[in-house]
Amino acid sequence: MLTTDLDRPAKPARSERLEARVSKAQKDLFLRAASLQGRSLTDFMIASVQEAAERALQTHDVLRLSERDRKDFVAALLRPAAPGKTLRRAARRYREREGL
Repeated sequence: MLTTDLDRPAKPARSERLEARVSKAQKDLFLRAASLQGRSLTDFMIASVQEAAERALQTHDVLRLSERDRKDFVAALLRPAAPGKTLRRAARRYREREGL
């Protein structure tokens, strides 16, 4: 199938700039990894940093949700809701069936 520029989603414009000082060993490592993936150093760096940032944010969000969920869980254990009508009936049927 023939694709045109109109068929491809537009990439967001890259107007911001980042700079970093790295050692020669680090740069050589990054260049080697970029080459293995068939990417330019810039593309490799952007993809790697974006992936690391997304992973860090996801980990933070999971920990934050876990903390909130833990508090809700403990609160429910300390102050359980009263059993509803259906649960009371089920418990009564169980006791009758088991002879308790």
